[in-house]
This record gives sequence, C-alpha cells and structure tokens, in this order.
Amino acid sequence: EAWSPETRDLDRYEVARVAVATGLSFSFLYRENMELLEGAGAEVVTFDPTTDEDLPAGTDTLYVGGGFPETYAEALSTNGRMRESVRAFAASGRPVVAECGGLLYLVRELDGHPMCGVLDAEATMTDRLTLGYREARALADSPLAGRGANVRGHEFHYSAVEPGASERPAWELAGRGQEGFVAGGVHASYLHTHWAGVPQAARRLVEACR
Repeated sequence: EAWSPETRDLDRYEVARVAVATGLSFSFLYRENMELLEGAGAEVVTFDPTTDEDLPAGTDTLYVGGGFPETYAEALSTNGRMRESVRAFAASGRPVVAECGGLLYLVRELDGHPMCGVLDAEATMTDRLTLGYREARALADSPLAGRGANVRGHEFHYSAVEPGASERPAWELAGRGQEGFVAGGVHASYLHTHWAGVPQAARRLVEACR
C-alpha cells in the first residue's frame, strides 16, 4: 500500500525532520518505511522535485525512493534550483538515502539530462531489465546501515550507472558483486529495502538526524 502524507500525525514529532521525495517522478514508497521513521521519532514531510524549488524548511535528512525519474528527466533537470538545493544539502554531510530512482536523481547526468551531481557517476537507460531479490551485506558505515549488516531487498530497473572513482560501494550482493555508493552522509543504491525486515534502518537514520 502506498504511503501518503495524509496518514501522518505531525504534532507528535519534534525530533528530526525527514524530507521524502514524492510526486509523479518518485512514486514508489513503502508506507511501512514512513511509519517506521515516524515511530522512531521523525517528522516526515514531502516535496516534489519536479515542481518545488527548495527542500522543506528544517530538513535534517533527505530520502529519495524509487519511481520513474527517466520519464520526468526533463522536468527534474529544468528545476535547477532544487537540484542545487539537493547538492548543497548532501555536501553539508547531512544524511541522504536514495533507492533506485533516487540513485538516478543524484548522479551527474541521466541520458544527457543534468541531475544533482551529488555522485560522481552517470546513468543511461537500456533495454535490459535487472530484476530480482537480493541478499546484501553493507560494505561501509552509512546513515542506513552499519558495516557488515545483512539485509534483503530487490532490484527492478532498466538503467545502468557508470561510477566514478570517488565513492565507496554500498553493498556486496550475494553472487553479483558490489553495488551502490557511500559518500560522506550519502547512501545511494539500486536496492529497494523494506524496513519492516530491517527496523534498525529507520532507527539508525533518525539517530543520524540527531
């Protein structure tokens, strides 16, 4: 079931503000992940990277989940003020978690469209589907997982990312090699994780806010 901001009770939370990308470009979110963030003491607020020009005021952590940034690449690219806001936020060292579509938004370019440039990488769309459940081990400490943590998740994407040399890999995928990026406070990966299976992820992210 999709999470929506109408399910929130914001009055209960005063500790950490997590800004979650939504809208047509980032429409894949697990409702339980948002609820677990709130249960860990976060205030969850939303923004649309295609139309909003700035991150929500007081944002402590940025979460950009899955979706279809390739479909809305021109709108995302044209919104230069939001791209700069995201780039500056990541450069400050504050926590950023991106999954799949969110990963594409953080690279330098997606099929020639300028993206946020948080990661030293470029993305292209292909005609090959990467699909499947994965067993993953964290290769570096990040706001999402401690080094050595084991998680399960899934991949579903037609894109490919060509990495640069400045980031560390995020995961070791069983039988598939390394994947994703950890750079400063940024954790970005193709892997979708459902935090009901790894509830420490939401707690860890909120603690990183603090």
